Amino acid sequence: MKCIAFIQTKGGQATKASLEAAGLGASMGETVAVVSGDIEGDAGLGAVGVGRILQGPGHLDDSQLARLVSAAADQEEAQVVVCAQDHLGKAVAGRVAVRLNAGLVAGITSVPSGDVYTRNVFSGKAMAHVKGTTDKLVVTTTPNAIGMPEPTGASASVSAFAPELGQSKVEVLEEAKPDTGNRAPLPEAELVVSAGRGLKGPENWGIVEDLADSLGATTACSRPVSDIGWRPHHEHVGQTGITIRPNLYIAIGISGAIQHLAGVNSSKVIVVINKDPEAPFFKAADYGIVGDAFEVVPKLTEAFKAL
Repeated sequence: MKCIAFIQTKGGQATKASLEAAGLGASMGETVAVVSGDIEGDAGLGAVGVGRILQGPGHLDDSQLARLVSAAADQEEAQVVVCAQDHLGKAVAGRVAVRLNAGLVAGITSVPSGDVYTRNVFSGKAMAHVKGTTDKLVVTTTPNAIGMPEPTGASASVSAFAPELGQSKVEVLEEAKPDTGNRAPLPEAELVVSAGRGLKGPENWGIVEDLADSLGATTACSRPVSDIGWRPHHEHVGQTGITIRPNLYIAIGISGAIQHLAGVNSSKVIVVINKDPEAPFFKAADYGIVGDAFEVVPKLTEAFKAL
């Protein structure tokens, strides 16, 4: 089997979510990566099993990226296209599936056998086993679900790739990226500390950031918090925000409405801190602390710092 992996980069290196997708492709067969724009070396792709990299031009819109990936799949006669299940990956994957007349399996979490994929359904309450029946297939991988492959120490060759991509239909007037500091982006974060209206106001968010810093975690929030402007919208996790799958999710002062749980219930370990013992979130928690966040969180932070 031959695979094409659509790779997103940050600072010249492949993102963790893209490396997971590329590693999955390499586990299924010979994998060629497609990137847009400049990269450093092989962007870390050789270590996860990618043999070759096709480097396209930068600053492409979603439609042009789909043409780039589709052209690579046609050139390489690939049967499978893999990419990460994030905002850009979803935008590109659907377009590629149409162009290749391929099936699409979105948000997979594992591959129990060669042609069967698992994915969460019903907001994570059930798991579906999906089999592709088309000659070609496009697959998107849920970040932090597939896992990183063992590094091989190999490197991948890079060659220029410039198919006809047409004119962009998007004019970029300004580019502004959220300032996450040294913290990992939420879709890729393995440790997340999140808080809700129980913090009573944005002026109290220091205890959340202190706890996150002591763990090397990324901060997040519930939808009401971002809606009223306490925290930026790029930190909103839940059904209508970002869906995450970290190794550890600490929820502080969040009641646990179903819309929020839908975006975080695939976390491997959930810790809930809430002074209301009847908060619904406790039913989904692996560990729960009934107590005042303003007393509990600083004590946790000091304990983590001591360790």
